[in-house]
Amino acid sequence: MIKQEKSWEKRLSGSVDELAVDFVESLSYDKRLYKYDIAGSIAHAEMLAEQKIITKTEAADIKKGLLEIGEEIAAGKFAFDKLQEDIHMAIEAALVAKIGDAGQKLHTGRSRNDQVATDIRLWMRDEIEILLARITQLQIAFVRQADKYTEDIMPTYTHLQRAQPATIASYLLSFVEMLARDYSRLKDCRDRLNVCPLGCGAVAGSTLPLDREMTAKNLGFRDIKYNSIDAVSDRDFCAEFIFCCSLISAHLSRLAEDWILYTSSEFSFIKTDDAYCTSSSMMPQKRNPDMLELIRGKTGTVYGALVAMLTILKAQPSTYNRDLQEDKIHVFNAADTTDACLQMTAAIVSHTAFNTKRIADGLDEGFLDATALAEYLVRKGIPFRQAHGVVGGLVALCETEGKKKLGQLTIEQFKAACDKIEEDVFGTLDPAGVCRSYKTKGAAGPENAKAQIAYWKDKLKEQ
Repeated sequence: MIKQEKSWEKRLSGSVDELAVDFVESLSYDKRLYKYDIAGSIAHAEMLAEQKIITKTEAADIKKGLLEIGEEIAAGKFAFDKLQEDIHMAIEAALVAKIGDAGQKLHTGRSRNDQVATDIRLWMRDEIEILLARITQLQIAFVRQADKYTEDIMPTYTHLQRAQPATIASYLLSFVEMLARDYSRLKDCRDRLNVCPLGCGAVAGSTLPLDREMTAKNLGFRDIKYNSIDAVSDRDFCAEFIFCCSLISAHLSRLAEDWILYTSSEFSFIKTDDAYCTSSSMMPQKRNPDMLELIRGKTGTVYGALVAMLTILKAQPSTYNRDLQEDKIHVFNAADTTDACLQMTAAIVSHTAFNTKRIADGLDEGFLDATALAEYLVRKGIPFRQAHGVVGGLVALCETEGKKKLGQLTIEQFKAACDKIEEDVFGTLDPAGVCRSYKTKGAAGPENAKAQIAYWKDKLKEQ
C-alpha cells in the first residue's frame, strides 16, 4: 500500500492501492502540457495578487518557482512521480517543495477541473497554428508541382473509369482546394475554443473576488466562458479539433490512394522518390509505396480518436467527470498523427514526377472526348439528351469495330449517326484540344490552371 500525500485524501480513509495509482494517473501523457500549466498558473497567481488575495511578493515567488520548474522539465532534469497523478499536481508539489507556503496558495480559487480545461485550450491553440503551417507547406508543394504541368494532360476518373481529360496541374490543384477547407475549419475551431474557463473552479465558481477577465486577457483568450457549469466540462472543441484532423486525414488518404494506383505498373503515371518507398524482404524487384500506404492506414487512427472522443462525451452527466481525463489521449494522438502525415505528404509531393509521355501515349483510350462531342452536337442545335444518345451509340460502334477512339470513325459514320455532324467534328476529338476548349470557370484546362496557380501563389503568401 502507498501512503496518501494529497490534501483531498484527508476526506478518505485507508491507503491507495498501487493498482489504483497506475489506473488513475495521467502524468505519463499530460506532462506535455507543462508549459501551458505553468503559464496558466502564473496568470492565476498574478490575478490573485492584483485582487489582494495573495501578496505581490508571494506572486513573484510563485512565478519565479514555476519558471524554474519549467526550465527543469525542458532540460529533462525534473523527476516526475506518478503519485502526483497529473501534470498539475506534479508542478504544484514541486513548487511547494521549492518555495514553501506561498506555493500552497496557488490553488486558491481554482480546481483541477478549470485548470485542465484551460491547459488543453492553450495547448490546442498552439497545435492548430502548427497544423495550419503544415497545411500551407503542403499546399505550396502542390502549387509548385502544378506549375510544371499546366500544359500536360491526364485522364480524370469517375467510378474509377476514364471520364474527361484534364491538365495535371488542375488535378494537383484539386488537393490545394481540399486543404483550403481544412485550413478554414481549423481557423474556425481555434476561434471557438479561444475562451477562458479559468476561475470557474470545480463547477460553480468561487466566493473569492477573482478577476476572470484579467487572467483571460493575460493568457491571450478573446473572452471568458460565461457559464461555470458548462465551462469545466465542455470538450466540444476537442471533438471538433479531432473532426478537423479527420477530414485532413481523409484528404491525405484520398491522395495516397490515387498515388498508390498511379505508381503501379498498370498505371505508371508517377514516380515517387526512392526515399519514400521500401522494397520486399522476399521479392527483389519490388518498389513499394509504403509511406503512402501508411498515410492511408493512419487515417484509421485519427478516425478512431474521433469515435473515442464522441463516445466519451455521449453519456456525460453534468458537469465534470473523470472520464474527461481520457480526452487528451485521443486529442494528442489525432494531432500527432495528422502532423506527421502532413509532413510526410509534403515531402512525397515535393519529390514526385509525373510520367507525362506514358500518360500522353494512353490518352486515346477510354473515349475521353465523348462529352466534348456531345457538347459539339449541342452547339449544332441538338438537345443534350439526344446528343448524349448519339455519342453513346458512336462509342458502342467504336467498341464493336475495335476502334480505341472516336476520331478513328469516318465522316460517313458520324453523319449516319447525326446529319448535323460536319468535318469540323475532328477538331473536337483530341483530349488536349478538349482541355483547351473548356470555357467554364474552374474547369480543368490550361488557362484556368494558370490562373489558379497565380491565385494560390498570392493567397499562400498571405497565410
